[in-house]
Amino acid sequence: MTATDSLSIWLCVRRDIDWHQAPVLRRVPPTSDGFRAWCDGPVRRRDPVRAKRLLAAHTLARADAVRRAPLDFALLATWQREVLGRTEVPFRANDAYAKAGRERYGLTPHTQADFAACLREATDPEVPPAARAARVYLDVAFFHPFTDGNARAALLTLVHVLAREDIVLPEVGPLQTIRYADDPAGAADLATLIGVLNRRRYGRPEAGGRRPVAADRGPVRPSSVVEQIRDGDR
Repeated sequence: MTATDSLSIWLCVRRDIDWHQAPVLRRVPPTSDGFRAWCDGPVRRRDPVRAKRLLAAHTLARADAVRRAPLDFALLATWQREVLGRTEVPFRANDAYAKAGRERYGLTPHTQADFAACLREATDPEVPPAARAARVYLDVAFFHPFTDGNARAALLTLVHVLAREDIVLPEVGPLQTIRYADDPAGAADLATLIGVLNRRRYGRPEAGGRRPVAADRGPVRPSSVVEQIRDGDR
């Protein structure tokens, strides 16, 4: 296991990224909901129960977006109870590991407060929605607040933040690639990818934004090609 605290690294990377360079999103929901299509397609084929639970959590997350519920750990936990089929989903009590132990997310007396502060920033109107959605996705991934299902929690939170702006992506599958805490370019490109997916429903991206990433992939590391996230315990 690595001794490096990848969560601390992410918090430094997060501060250094110019999130205002994210593409502008169109605030017109598409006719199809990419999250629901993903659940009804590949997720259901692999595990119908998992798909049903994700759809129930998605319904809650969308309803919470409509009513502008404060985005905090308690709200994420209500969705996660549906995702995991559990009555209690507390904040993790120990360090968490992912990517076969290559990343460690430390736990300190300040971790929960830091996570709360990051979640509050996800609704800051001064930051473009694509950046807020990408950033909060990575916040959930690298804070790793739950003992299980963090990849699913991250995607639900991204969808919720966009739904607060009346934005629904027509695809979510391309978002689910391995992301690394020490990769600022990959974090910025996640915001770009959200812009690409947003415009895929309406035509070509507008000029003046960040250059689209190639296809739908995150960074390739020497030790590992990009893998699609399969289970929500990363």
